Amino acid sequence: MRAAKVALIAAGVVALVAALSACSDVRYLAQAAGGQLDLLQRARPIADVLADSATDAEVRRKLELVGRVRAFATGELGLPDHGSFLKYVDVGRPAVVWNVFSAPPDGIDLRTSCFPIAGCVTYRGYFHEAAARAYADTRRAAGDDVSVGGVSAYSTLGYLKDPVLATMLSSSDAGLIRTVIHELAHPALYVKDDTVFNESFATSVEEAGMRRWLKEYGTPELAAADRLAQERAAGFQKLLLQTRGELEALYAQQLPAAEVQTHKAAIIETLNDRYAALKASWGGYNGYDGWFARGANNASLGAVAAYATLVPDFLALLERNGGDIPTFIKAAAKCAGRPSGERQECLKGE
Repeated sequence: MRAAKVALIAAGVVALVAALSACSDVRYLAQAAGGQLDLLQRARPIADVLADSATDAEVRRKLELVGRVRAFATGELGLPDHGSFLKYVDVGRPAVVWNVFSAPPDGIDLRTSCFPIAGCVTYRGYFHEAAARAYADTRRAAGDDVSVGGVSAYSTLGYLKDPVLATMLSSSDAGLIRTVIHELAHPALYVKDDTVFNESFATSVEEAGMRRWLKEYGTPELAAADRLAQERAAGFQKLLLQTRGELEALYAQQLPAAEVQTHKAAIIETLNDRYAALKASWGGYNGYDGWFARGANNASLGAVAAYATLVPDFLALLERNGGDIPTFIKAAAKCAGRPSGERQECLKGE
């Protein structure tokens, strides 16, 4: 019975990934299918993990928190329940997937990879870090700016029942709550070929959901920790978006390539100096050092915009709909149906 079930899961995963990755190379398809299948096979029902006396106390506490947040998200926020986050898997590595972003050396727009169902996305994800870095090397050899970063969670958009990943539990309680809401939001609305719309939507639901969680179930300590983390994230994001804008303005001038690279290096150096000052204002908090250690470039700065650009517009749309998330999702879906160039104006009510 178990073998038959695994075979059916394997067939389903391969079919799904084939549909998502048919236009990509065979090795990429194989690693994606194999990585996803590995997670599904090793996932255990959370109820069993909680009942296991060998389960670490902190893992137990955070899984219980995930269960409460999941019930809140599907029950009180009205997000769709696709059966995700009912199982748990220890992935056994610091990240579940490594995403590779690339951009031309004289442009801030990320290169895309296109799939039949998911559409065009601004990254390629690998379940093994070595494979991600090998692909990144090919993009560098082609002359691109490249950024490789590990992620702790992702969504299969309701096509599969995503498990809770051990990598998710490394976050603070506030970060974990936000991650669960964010990932459960993705299946509620997804637009092919528009990463900025999709990520800004999920980030907006995350923000609205966190506000409600803090109001109804939060403690002063949790609220303070989340507020501090969000203030730091906002400062970091503002800094990066400012630099991204400066690079966009530079590239628009269409200067000789050598001159562009000289000015680009100066802008990146200024970014590093500004971060040092920001870090000092935080009392030396070093939570973003890892990002800067990878090296700021067109690819890493382009990736930041995907999670931030439309969030104010989505939150304004939510407010116009009385803060009711299901009604907000319907309104956002109407905007999603518009041509890509009209979606932001629609979110603004124009």
